[in-house]
Amino acid sequence: MIHLTNIAKQHGSRTLFRDASLQILPNTRTGLVGPNGAGKTTVFRLITAQEAPDKGDISCAKRTVIGYFSQDVGEMSGRSALAEVMAAAGAITALGEQIREMEQAMATPMADDELAALLERYGAASEEFEHRGGYDLENRAQAVLTGLGIGSDRYLYPVESFSGGWKMRIALAGILTVNPDVLLLDEPTNHLDVESIIWLEQWLVSEFQGALLMTCHDREFMNRVVSRIIEVANQTVTTYSGNYDFYLREREIRREQLLASFRRQQEMLAKEEDFIARFGARVSHAAQVQSRIKKLEKIERIQLPPEQRTISLEFPEPPRSGDDVARLDNLAKVWLQPDGTTRQVFSGISGMVRRQEKIALTGRNGAGKSTLLKVLAGQVEPTTGSAVLGANVLTGYFSQHSMELLDGDQTVVNTVQEAMPQANVGAVRNLCAAFLFQNDDVDKKIMHLSGGEKSRVILATLLARPLNFLILDEPTNHLDILSREVLLTALQQFAGTLIMVSHDRHFLRSLVNRVFEIDHGQMQIFEGDYDYYLEQTAGD
Repeated sequence: MIHLTNIAKQHGSRTLFRDASLQILPNTRTGLVGPNGAGKTTVFRLITAQEAPDKGDISCAKRTVIGYFSQDVGEMSGRSALAEVMAAAGAITALGEQIREMEQAMATPMADDELAALLERYGAASEEFEHRGGYDLENRAQAVLTGLGIGSDRYLYPVESFSGGWKMRIALAGILTVNPDVLLLDEPTNHLDVESIIWLEQWLVSEFQGALLMTCHDREFMNRVVSRIIEVANQTVTTYSGNYDFYLREREIRREQLLASFRRQQEMLAKEEDFIARFGARVSHAAQVQSRIKKLEKIERIQLPPEQRTISLEFPEPPRSGDDVARLDNLAKVWLQPDGTTRQVFSGISGMVRRQEKIALTGRNGAGKSTLLKVLAGQVEPTTGSAVLGANVLTGYFSQHSMELLDGDQTVVNTVQEAMPQANVGAVRNLCAAFLFQNDDVDKKIMHLSGGEKSRVILATLLARPLNFLILDEPTNHLDILSREVLLTALQQFAGTLIMVSHDRHFLRSLVNRVFEIDHGQMQIFEGDYDYYLEQTAGD
């Protein structure tokens, strides 16, 4: 369907690809993985002809429709949410207009050969229109919008009234509604809640009939959707037949095999070079020496890829809190709306957070999860009821808003140093390294960091402080899979108490031992891990 063959590509002085090849075949489900900056987005841009290769060929089957969702959704204005989604399928709508015009033309007399040509065009257009789902376009657009969390009550809202995250959902809905032959998705689960992630997962697996190539930081989503991985790294691409977990295992096996081959080659080279050094000056061995020199010149040297950064760090034991960390008693919160009306977020919430528990706070978008965390963190006062912290409880609070409080002129290392003023330079740099800031990265100014990098800085400063109660609101947003694994390991080692909101199911499965769910303003407590919670709510 789409073939990239022997591609070479440079951005300035940086080489992304040398002789890289990959294929996107019909009906395949492929994950695109690799370190930041390796060239994943460039692969998308090459396929969509937004960039051209320096060398190599890109071929695409005729009439292949490509749909590309990126994080840059552009401006949206002047339409309703539904109209914006329908506009993405403009080519299908235009095809429908052509079909209607041809139907009208058939009602007028014309020569036989002219009619035959018209009927042929009409048949091809009708077949394409049906293939693209033109006959149920609006129904499909509505179903996709609903699946992504924008219900019928908001179809006609102007797109300007939606926040950036919701605009991303509208843009994604437009791409899915097109129903392309090849679907390119760059981080589709960003800004989605668990319900929307599960809907998208099921849609891709059950409804979508085309080929899929996607990047995604949600490990479980990748495992459930893809059956093939393309890794972009070390100036080339490598294909693995399996899901993300298979890829991790297979990559390690291949690396061990490559390392064994490298060692054998190094031993052989050492012996040959030793022979040449010992007998190079002897006339009696001249022919043998020259033969071995030529042999060494022809050997293709095995190159080991650079080691991936893996961090192991033991965090200090936090101060001991009382056994009762936080008591929620008949808690309620009412927000005053801009139009002067009030909105009840939740009410009658009661419960206990106990020492060393790791709690997931779940619920639909708008259920009040972030508000409850703000109440616990002392950022917001409850309308009625109380949230009382126990003895010697020292809280640390993370939200996306936390990144705005960073000093843009400070460097990474200075920001972390301020969080642990008594620590020596080595300890500060070790903590920076634990969160993937190494070498020159520690001297970057905060203003030059990406969203994910800023998140890592905040999380590093939280874990550097003597805190025993962490309140985390979407700490995995903007983090790639490697960064999420680093954070997961850190929180698994954390000896204090934790309550968090996250839409990453793998993260929650690996960490939490209790679940609080807010549903329709009320809170239900599940005394078990995240899998137990899913089992108990499977029929809801």
